Amino acid sequence: MSEQEVYQRFIDRLRQTWWGVPDADELMPLVMATYTPEEASLLTGMPPSASNLEELAEMKQMTPADLGRRLDALAKKGLVFRTVKGKAVRYRLNDSFFVYYRSTFWHGRTDERTKAIAPLVNQYYYHGFFDQSNYTRRKGLRVMPIQEVIKDTRQILPYEEVIKVLDSQDYFTVSICPCRHRKNIDPDSPDCKYPTETCLHFGRLGHYIVENGLGREITRQDTEEILRQCAELGLVHGVSNHQEGVDTICNCCRCCCVFFEAFYKLKHSMSLSPSSYLSRTNPEICIGCGLCVRRCPMGAMRLEDAPEAKNRITIVEDKSGKKVELKNKTGKVAVVNPDLCIGCGVCAYKCSTQSLVLEQRKVIEHPPKDAREYTRLVMADFAAGRAQQEQRSTK
Repeated sequence: MSEQEVYQRFIDRLRQTWWGVPDADELMPLVMATYTPEEASLLTGMPPSASNLEELAEMKQMTPADLGRRLDALAKKGLVFRTVKGKAVRYRLNDSFFVYYRSTFWHGRTDERTKAIAPLVNQYYYHGFFDQSNYTRRKGLRVMPIQEVIKDTRQILPYEEVIKVLDSQDYFTVSICPCRHRKNIDPDSPDCKYPTETCLHFGRLGHYIVENGLGREITRQDTEEILRQCAELGLVHGVSNHQEGVDTICNCCRCCCVFFEAFYKLKHSMSLSPSSYLSRTNPEICIGCGLCVRRCPMGAMRLEDAPEAKNRITIVEDKSGKKVELKNKTGKVAVVNPDLCIGCGVCAYKCSTQSLVLEQRKVIEHPPKDAREYTRLVMADFAAGRAQQEQRSTK
């Protein structure tokens, strides 16, 4: 069998996972840069779900020790997921989304392999790989609102309260943001101004990451500090889009995040799945500084003329408790577009007069119960979207 045929068989295997692998000029070079021919051949027969090492060894006609060494090496490259439960060691093939938009860049390396993969991933993103995301409103990440700016904290749903999410965890890790890293090492992409070690993971996923050198263990206090710093910078907290078994909190920038890029560059209908909140403005105390407009990742904030507000004084307390007078010098006030607002609270977090707060939406769309339900619903959305696309193409 030729090398080209080996890779094509492996691509066909990747197409059996939940995330599609559309044809594009970048596809074959990308797979060849990621997997050696021997790795592609070995992984072609991997079952879609996690299997015991002994079962895989029998299927591959190899000794468990030999196969285990090879699969362990692939786990350290982020290509295979390895878990241990009791005495059983289990492996599964990582799908294309996991490999190209998560594990390949978590480690933050700048070796030749990673530098070769990054530009291909970035171009493949624009040439079809991420198109299917537009078929579903259930994005991989859901906005986690910044707690401090919620008007009535009694209404916070358990899966949107960061304290309760962290309370449910017993293992905390941080990795390099894969979106920013693949942009930063691609010579054809501008460097991102934001810090990169901001990708938080928990539980089984966190153990996998640390055990394979894709990140490092941190404390809960470290986790809270990273979230605080990211809120200060205007990054959006994006959490696993299901209520139970949360294993990820990303801190997303609009310039690099795959979901924000889908909205801005691919013209998808939405970015991350929105939170249960909307920003509300109070024009009576807004000083029209425009900071919220600059911080909003969705372009949902704007300044409107309000002549009556010109030179109006708003009295606030600074951090020391001292009263400070702030003047509206512009004669403008902030206005929010509810159709664009994702309820992140980035705008309100730095509002000097607290004229911005988050209020619960009238209609709440609850996320799936767990990862299994999320995957089932999203795969159904993908199937329906592809069917509609095929119908349109045949007309």
